[in-house]
Amino acid sequence: MAMNIDELFQHIQLNADTNNVQFPSIPKTWSQGRTVFGGLSASLALLAIRQLVGDERVLRSISVNFVGPIAAESEFTITPSLLREGRNVTHATATITQGDKICVVCNACFGSGRESRIKVANQVHNDMVHPKKANFIPQIPKVVPKFLRHFDLSIEKGMPFTGSKNKQVEGWMRFKEAPREISDAHIIAMIDAWPPTLLQMLRLPAPASTVTWEVEFIHPIKSLQPTGWLAYKADTRQAADGYGHTEANIWNDSGELVALSRQVVGIFD
Repeated sequence: MAMNIDELFQHIQLNADTNNVQFPSIPKTWSQGRTVFGGLSASLALLAIRQLVGDERVLRSISVNFVGPIAAESEFTITPSLLREGRNVTHATATITQGDKICVVCNACFGSGRESRIKVANQVHNDMVHPKKANFIPQIPKVVPKFLRHFDLSIEKGMPFTGSKNKQVEGWMRFKEAPREISDAHIIAMIDAWPPTLLQMLRLPAPASTVTWEVEFIHPIKSLQPTGWLAYKADTRQAADGYGHTEANIWNDSGELVALSRQVVGIFD
């Protein structure tokens, strides 16, 4: 059964407690090879953590280790926990397990805003033209992940498996079915929808997977519209020995910086 992102998120919001969340299953339409789409599992872990953290604490960063695959259409458990809650900053974690195996470990840092004399404006901008329509990746069986059907990606640079010498990916993103609102969890899912920057350097399909992922959030998140586009630019900082180190900037459609993303990606070519 096809489910949109809000329907999956609603299960967390209705069934979370301070101990764990039993998730019945994720449909195969949200799969990525042999696992559930990593952006979805990370966003679900964040939502479980969010049940323990007050709204006055803003998400500042999240770190995700993809330890093992989560099988679609099978039950799994999300266990959130508060590590420390200080005057301004809260640290929390969540672990996703399936059977007796750890699949995902997520650490999040939340911080309340406060007055400071230090103010440095973002100097990194994008010059991409706002898209008129999505530039879709064709749904090629066994090549294109199934979860991509839930996203609109307007890829301006970096189409996978084209043998390009370019090491960058850039374009625009949004949900194909607009959610009720855009939260941090929605942004996490969108960021991870992009193909790794290493794939456009290949001429033939080959699997790749994120090993570790860190996202730092810059607000105003509240300025995001559910039907609006987010701009995405990613660069490969270094790649060798089957691993690539990539970083990305994400802006709203008004040009305001929203998030910074860094990934270690394994490539199996």
